Amino acid sequence: MIPKKTTRDSQGVSPRRGFLKSLAIAATFCGASLLGATQAQAATTWKIQSVWDAGTVGYTLFEEWCNSMKEKTNGELIFKPFPAKSVAADNNALFEAVRNGVLQGMNPFTLYWSGKIPASVFLSSYPAGPDQPSQWDIMFYDLGMLEKTREIYKKFGLFYVGPIQHDANIIHSKKPVNSLADFKGMKVRLPGGMVAEVFEKFGVASVSLPGSDIFPALEKGTIDAADYVGPAVNYELGFSQVTNNIIMGPPGVMSIYQPVDLMDLTVNLRAWNKLDPKLQKIVENELRIYSQKHYLTIQKRNIAALEKFKQDGTKISRLSQEDLKEFRKAAIPIWYKWANKDKDARAIFDIQLKYMMNPIMGYVSPEDIKGMK
Repeated sequence: MIPKKTTRDSQGVSPRRGFLKSLAIAATFCGASLLGATQAQAATTWKIQSVWDAGTVGYTLFEEWCNSMKEKTNGELIFKPFPAKSVAADNNALFEAVRNGVLQGMNPFTLYWSGKIPASVFLSSYPAGPDQPSQWDIMFYDLGMLEKTREIYKKFGLFYVGPIQHDANIIHSKKPVNSLADFKGMKVRLPGGMVAEVFEKFGVASVSLPGSDIFPALEKGTIDAADYVGPAVNYELGFSQVTNNIIMGPPGVMSIYQPVDLMDLTVNLRAWNKLDPKLQKIVENELRIYSQKHYLTIQKRNIAALEKFKQDGTKISRLSQEDLKEFRKAAIPIWYKWANKDKDARAIFDIQLKYMMNPIMGYVSPEDIKGMK
């Protein structure tokens, strides 16, 4: 039997073969389109609320960082930022909103959770403790504090991504303060907790006020002095109009009571676990970069703000190294008091105490903690 002759087109390709080739191309194109659609659908969006108010330098920096994540993850992860009180009305509501998944993340000051997570008092600076940003990065990233913190937060359905370096807190006063002894009898707005307890040992009457109430209290003379954040923000709040003095620590130490006030990024544990490990790593790495940028930008603003304070007639005084030693001596029993609130607080404090007693630091000697348990 003689086979039928196959018809070919002008390029020598049989219709059947050409049809199959076209079908293969179409299938490839269709598959690529479906893959693209799948990738678009797979994009994950996280709603993250900061404790910074809209319009502040802190929120502007946070918003810029959040908006950059889409490009850095090839569109796979989108951070939608929200300023303070925009979704959750207060700090307690913010904590619960992230736990329950109403929000996928938050950008708080870590110290806010001392009532819920006692260990958090040791996850940001405290009176006469480690006073340099690099020391905190070392403890988190090289001495196991990050891993321990994540274990603690996991119990609350949360994942602690990492710390964000912010600034030191300083005190603005209506009258000069040149030593710890000068604080005796003063009414000072303080954040409570360990800070208030130590200052009270030096005769201070501690007053608790939200940030928005500090200016009018100083203006009316209801308080003599107030702790708040750093020079840049405090100048914008008008503190130079109602005080004449800024009190700092010894040279190189802006604050002896809260020298490294840390923020963080904390997210819902379920949301974190659903994330591809590749994206988890990107978030962790980008957070460390953002932490540095946030800190450096705030410090640059601080330098300019202090010049403005001086122009307005504000005098800057510094406590001495002897004052710092005396303050630490008063603080150590209070460190132990808070460390003994639960086993997690003790575990975090143990990491820090060993570091402070290391000859590299030399902050604490065996004699300083004799009899402490």
